[in-house]
Amino acid sequence: MTDEPDMDPREYYDEFGEREWERLDRDPVTRMEFENTTDYLAEHLPDAETRAVRVLDAGGGAGRYALWLAEQGYDVTLADLSAEQVRIAREKAAERGVGERVTAEQADLRELPFESDRFDAVCCLGGPLSHVVDADERATAMAELRRVATSQAPVFVSVIGRFAMLRDILKSNLDDAHGLLAPITADGDYTAERVAEHADGEGWAECHGFRADEFERELEAAGFEVETLVGLENVANRMKRELEAADEEAVADVREVVRTLREDRTAVDFSEHMLAVCRA
Repeated sequence: MTDEPDMDPREYYDEFGEREWERLDRDPVTRMEFENTTDYLAEHLPDAETRAVRVLDAGGGAGRYALWLAEQGYDVTLADLSAEQVRIAREKAAERGVGERVTAEQADLRELPFESDRFDAVCCLGGPLSHVVDADERATAMAELRRVATSQAPVFVSVIGRFAMLRDILKSNLDDAHGLLAPITADGDYTAERVAEHADGEGWAECHGFRADEFERELEAAGFEVETLVGLENVANRMKRELEAADEEAVADVREVVRTLREDRTAVDFSEHMLAVCRA
């Protein structure tokens, strides 16, 4: 066995830097993730025109969603494990002219530094909860998201899908990482220990890939009422290069199919990111 690679999420996203800001506008598939997510935010968030609405963007990274929320009139607190992502979020908020509406600070999902019942809505988008690999710690993080939300507040959580993780290995890294297929299939855990044992080369940040039933079950165990599960990319899963090379009409057709299927349970399970729309 080789030495374990450094796959700590905090260090990974510190080094990832501006690429996290760029990620959600990088290609047609990542834009589908963002557009489908904001569709559901727009539908379920409280009306910011009639009163001040406080939104937590937990694990908000470089601030793509926080800035969208601020531009819709919400008062946003972004909390992220990575000091570099927090710095970028502050910088982007100032550049976009919404610095007064966005507060960004470093924080851990498992121990949010906010009083209970503080936020009128809570977001945890793009998969930060998937980087809490230990099941007990993930339950703690989910409980924290619920604790800081007011009663009946909308809560939006998206995580990484297990099938997408497997397809990524099959499509892009089979020769070097095929040994990861069986353990990830069994429990969804992508860890430094497993990469050292079963794969050649450096790994991505440690993460847990969800099945749809498992995701719903864990949210309900944390006390959430799950209203809708959404497959944000579904049939476009791991098709970034192909769709980048396709013409606009073809991409538009794929986008419409993804929208049509996004609440289909099979499409949710197959998606790179699955979104849960919940009530606290």
